This record gives sequence, C-alpha cells and structure tokens, in this order.
Amino acid sequence: MNENLAALVPELALLGTAVTGLLAGSWLPRRRQWIVAVLAAAACATGLTATAVTMATGREQTVFSDAFAVDRATDIGRLVVLTALLLIIGMSVETVRGHRRETEYWVLLLMTGAGTLALLGANDLLMLFAAYLLAGIPAYALAGFAKDPSGTEAALKYYLMGALLGTTMLAGTALLHGAGHATHYRELDTGLSGAPYGLVAVGLVGVLAGLLFKAGAVPAHYWVPDVTDGSLTPVAAYVTTLPKIGGLIAGYRLLHQALPGTEVNWPLLLAVLAAVTMTLGNLAAFFQTSVKRLLAYSTISQVGYLLMALAVATRSDLAQRSLLFYLAAYAVTNLGAFAVVTELPHTRTLDDYRGLARRHAGLAAVLVVCLLGLVGTPPTGVFLGKLEVFSAAVDGGYAWLAALAVANTVASLFYYLRWLAPLFATTAPVPADTQAVQGRWSAAIAYTAGALSLLLGLAGGALLPLTTGSLLR
Repeated sequence: MNENLAALVPELALLGTAVTGLLAGSWLPRRRQWIVAVLAAAACATGLTATAVTMATGREQTVFSDAFAVDRATDIGRLVVLTALLLIIGMSVETVRGHRRETEYWVLLLMTGAGTLALLGANDLLMLFAAYLLAGIPAYALAGFAKDPSGTEAALKYYLMGALLGTTMLAGTALLHGAGHATHYRELDTGLSGAPYGLVAVGLVGVLAGLLFKAGAVPAHYWVPDVTDGSLTPVAAYVTTLPKIGGLIAGYRLLHQALPGTEVNWPLLLAVLAAVTMTLGNLAAFFQTSVKRLLAYSTISQVGYLLMALAVATRSDLAQRSLLFYLAAYAVTNLGAFAVVTELPHTRTLDDYRGLARRHAGLAAVLVVCLLGLVGTPPTGVFLGKLEVFSAAVDGGYAWLAALAVANTVASLFYYLRWLAPLFATTAPVPADTQAVQGRWSAAIAYTAGALSLLLGLAGGALLPLTTGSLLR
C-alpha cells in the first residue's frame, strides 16, 4: 500500500494551515487577524508549487490503497481550485477585515477548499463521500457567515439540500457496493458488469445526486439562486465556482473509471440533464434584475454545457481536455464578474450599473470581458472551452446536444447584454454613492481574473495539450 504523504502536499497544506490558523486566531487581537489570511494565501501558493513540481516531474501515482489518484486530471484540478481560492481570498479581504470571526472565515474557506481538492482525485466511493462531506459542511457555515436574515436562510437551504442529497448519495454508494461487491472504481468496473441492471441504475442515480448538488445542476439546483443572493458576495463567488470544479471532475472520474462496461445508459441520462440544465438556467436568467441572482442562474446554465463532457466521458477522446480547460476558463471568468460585484457593494440591481463606464472605466471593462466571456465570445477562454465541449459532444454522437447548446449560447447573450447596456448609458446616472467602491483588493482581483480569462483564450493552443493524460486506476 502506497502511503506517500508527499503526494498530498496541496491537501495537507490547506488542512494544516486551517488548524494552525484556528489556533493562532484564538490568541491574535482582532486587528491582527489578517495574519491568518496571509497564512491561507501561503498555503495556496504551497499547493500550487507542489502541483507544478508534480506535473514537471511526471510523478503520477495512486496512494492509500489506490483510494486517491494523482494524475493529470487531479493536477489540473488542483491548479484551478488553488488559483480560484487565492482569488476568493483576495476579494474577501475588505469584506471580512476586522470582523470578530475573521479567523473562522479563513479557516472555513481552507477546509472546504481541501474537501474540493479531495473530490478531484477520489478513486473510491468511500473516499468520494468523505470528500463530499469535507467540502460541504464548512461551506454551509460560510453561507450563513453574516448571521443576517438572508444569510441564515441561505445557510439553512444550503444545508437541508446538502443533507438530503448527501443521504441519497450515501444510499447510492451502498447500492453500488452491494451490486459490485467493492468500493474502488477499478474493482467496480469488473463487478458491475454482471450486476442486476436496476440495482446499478438506482445506485448510480443516488451517487450522481450528490455530485449534481455540488455542481448545481438540475434537478439539484434549487439552492443556487437563494444561496448566491443571500450570502456574502465572496462566498457567493465560492459556491458558484469551486464546488462545481470538484463535483464535475469527481463525476467524470466515476463515470469513466467505474461504469464504462455497465449496461445502464448513463450517457443519455447525462445528455438529458445537460440539455435541461442549460435551458432552464438561461430561461430563468432572462428577466432577473438582481445581479447576484442573474449570475446564479448563469452558473446553472454553464453547468449544463460542462455536463456535455461527462455525457461523452467514454465516447470521445476530447471529453477530458474539454472539461478541464472549460472549468479553468469558467472559474476565472466567473470570479472576475463576482469581483466587480464585490468591489461595488451598493450596486445590487442591473439599473444600479448605469453610467459605470464613466465613473469606473476599468471595472466596466472587466465586466464587459467577463460577461461576454461567459457567453463564449472570442478571444476569452470560455470561447475555446465551449468550442472544445461542443466538438466532444459531436464526436461522441450527441450532435443534437451540441446544436441545443449553440442555441442556448446565442440566447444567453440577451440577459448578459441587459447588464452591459446600462454601463454605457449617458442619461439619468445613478447617485455617485451607489457606485462607491469598497477598496483596492477586489479591484485588483477583478483585473487579474479578467486578464487570466483573456490569457487562457489567447494561449489556449499551448495550454490544451497540458490537460491530456490517462486517468489512473
């Protein structure tokens, strides 16, 4: 049994820093609790460095009885999650600075980040469920961190949905174990091939329920708009970004490694879920006036496009690279939009952004890049990610799904333009205090994320080959 702890440096860095930060925060005065934020950023940097070294040396391995795989999908996922976590830490600085529970905020963020990293390489059903819990429980507390009525409602809805679908996921795990007589994916691949069809189908749906909750996909999407709208803006940025990365990569690994030989037609199931998710998300976003709720429904539609890669996980060689690249591009683009919203804490509706280009031209430019990027406009990274996902769907035999995705992409332009149009309005500007900025950190994160979105699009040809590689079993 390989128990090489060095393979888990990114995960251990986040968990170790969470414990250290919690102890340090108990003794630090309130005005010095920013030190824990510095420790959190250092932990992310440590994880990024360790991942870069692993990728450079080509050290791929499975550890702890093959329950966790460190391969290309895990490494790319780590890079995306840790970079996104750094951006969220940056945009959170001014929101929680001086808060009496500031240390707890950073600790919760690190712990849920570690759970997301654990989802990426989970190669065993029990490991998958443990990672689900570690990623979820701290996130429920983050959703209600402000302890106001909307935050409390958000945390309650998030927790109840997570508990319900977590229980469903655990039941599905038990059924798959009973059908395949194993929990490890490699052994399940063999055991499930001759198992009863109904038992495998119900078990798979149960496990997928938990992963779809993480991703915010239909029918487990109901929590997304309320949690996004009710929680602090940096927390909303977190829940619409990082859980999706963990849930979708974990789902891809499960389907690709444990279920390629089963008779259950899970590709069609995922294709239908992708179609319904992207369509419902877009339709619900059409007439939203709250910027946070618009971004919430936007992120549901984006999950629909990403699920296309899971539907063709075993049907197309383009599936893995399209999923990983799209996730990276979506993460920085979505965080860029949320960073602008964080920087302008009093602009809650689309109308509040009237004339923003005259007062804050830089922030308006970032918003243009990120919103048009979410549509899939070149030369942003999401454009290339969508192109890859659509190609994978066609290559995997789902041309109808790719055609529906193109139609949804065109339709989504409507509600993004409803937000962008007021930026350049020249009549009846809103009061200056409505567009007052919060500070420098969120602005810096917005510019960084916008630049990364463009960089991924421009350098995509060189970066795409990095996302290819076999999954370890």
